Amino acid sequence: MEFPTPLEKGTLIKRYKRFLADVEMADGRTLTAHVANSGSMMGLKEPGMTVWLSRSDNAKRKLPYSWELVEIEDAFVGINTSHPNGIVAEAIAAGDVPELAGYDSLRREVKYGENSRIDILLSGDNRPDCYVEVKNVTLARMAAEAEFPDAVTVRGTKHLRELASMVENGQRAAMFYLIQRTDCRSFRLAADIDPDYAAAFATARAAGVEILCYDCHITTNGIRLGSPVPVIPGSLSVRHDV
Repeated sequence: MEFPTPLEKGTLIKRYKRFLADVEMADGRTLTAHVANSGSMMGLKEPGMTVWLSRSDNAKRKLPYSWELVEIEDAFVGINTSHPNGIVAEAIAAGDVPELAGYDSLRREVKYGENSRIDILLSGDNRPDCYVEVKNVTLARMAAEAEFPDAVTVRGTKHLRELASMVENGQRAAMFYLIQRTDCRSFRLAADIDPDYAAAFATARAAGVEILCYDCHITTNGIRLGSPVPVIPGSLSVRHDV
């Protein structure tokens, strides 16, 4: 996925009302950008952080700028949750995800389960359909270790149960964790943040839901799928400093 226009650098003033952020640009302007991320963005929204924004030429948009990246030391973090599904779909279509190769058809946002839509549905002759749910991962509380989720996610727990149901019905299902960070080398569940999600994860995995986890190559030009990242077994102990 390439950004359609060059990103512009700025300094975060504050994020507020979940979907808004005030940013001071390099030329001294202060503007409000759209934040396409409903999560807590833990560790990524501190005033003074270096951020990168994209600008849309769509005259109908109330806010032409969107927050795309956070720069942390020498690493980039992609915070725009509208990108992961496209990044993963693009990689699957290109044959860059061996675990999901060999299907003839790739469709997105297909209805299934209980009033849900699967992010990616793969179909092929003489094999079960594969239901792929994509989760955006940006949390890292320890060096080089990504975590999910960064807040309680009832919707995410529901998705795990629905994927398990697909497997029980003879289909294939995969939970795909996309780490939109360039500084993480492993992944684990943040069970202290959402114990229910961690329990549903364990149940789904035991039922046959496949777990895939990849990192990303991120630059100010674009984001593309990187390499598989190992999933650390077990769960985090409860922390009292977050």
